[in-house]
Amino acid sequence: MDELNKSAEDPELWNNPDRAQTLMQERTRLENAINACRALETELTENVEMIELGEAESDSDIVAECEAALEALQQRAERMEVETLLSGEADANDAFIEVHAGAGGTESQDWASMLLRMYMRWAEKKGFKVTLIEQTDGEEAGIKSATVEIKGHNAYGWAKTESGVHRLVRISPFDSNARRHTSFASVWCYPVVDDAIDIDVSDADVRIDTFRASGAGGQHVNTTDSAVRITHLETNIVVQCQNERSQHKNRATAWAMLRARLYELELQKREEEAMASADQKSEIGWGHQIRSYVLQPYQMVKDLRTGVESGNPSGVLDGALDPFMEAALAQRVSGEATAVEDLD
Repeated sequence: MDELNKSAEDPELWNNPDRAQTLMQERTRLENAINACRALETELTENVEMIELGEAESDSDIVAECEAALEALQQRAERMEVETLLSGEADANDAFIEVHAGAGGTESQDWASMLLRMYMRWAEKKGFKVTLIEQTDGEEAGIKSATVEIKGHNAYGWAKTESGVHRLVRISPFDSNARRHTSFASVWCYPVVDDAIDIDVSDADVRIDTFRASGAGGQHVNTTDSAVRITHLETNIVVQCQNERSQHKNRATAWAMLRARLYELELQKREEEAMASADQKSEIGWGHQIRSYVLQPYQMVKDLRTGVESGNPSGVLDGALDPFMEAALAQRVSGEATAVEDLD
């Protein structure tokens, strides 16, 4: 904090407006966090003193009121404690979330659309801004794939543990015999990369394809080859954007998504190397089933990594994801800390 204050007082700070703005935002974030802790401490002291006074004067109303205030204070403190888990290199960044339907045709495509809605509802409840980057619709219902950009402080830090395979068990609305079906869809979350992070990718490293956009977007969206798909040849990472009518804008967004994916890949490699060194290789990643959503024959959502459960699937599918994310964050931070200690 002292270094930030010295930098903010530097007369040459605003010679670089981008760096200055980033620094001032970081200063504001830290000041807000410190002020919140101080306010918490003050309220705690005041309520404890009022309880002692109420007990001395046999005023049960004051005691009950202050005890209720302390319970609310505890909940605030717990939320602040969770925020301290979001201290990773890119946790403060905005995020891209991709959803892909698994094998199974219409069933999985419908499930993918349910997951997309779940994350959009979650982001809206957190006060984040959500932008649909691309969406490929299914033949009959649902989606084959979609990408959204979520803008907000710590968006990536919250969403990063959602990467993996999500499993749905339900009575199929598409089966005339009303049989139970199991569907799978994959989720991939990666951070939006700002200009301060240098990711070097040349045109020779990629293949760029243009095509006509599909899905919603008005009568002009699919009349020209405005959609852009970029394939990174070395890693076979594929990104695409079709939300703008301009091919130029879609190309710029696709490049940003590719750099973000490559950056996230590097972050994941570092984490896996640290975990492997401690013989605790991470199970959070593409190809791993992380959560089951059961609608029939009973109602249950269970995270297979942390054991966190909810008997309210409707609430979860409407965006109530924080308990699952908090537990997964705590587990990840604990694992990373153990890995670092073993390396030391």
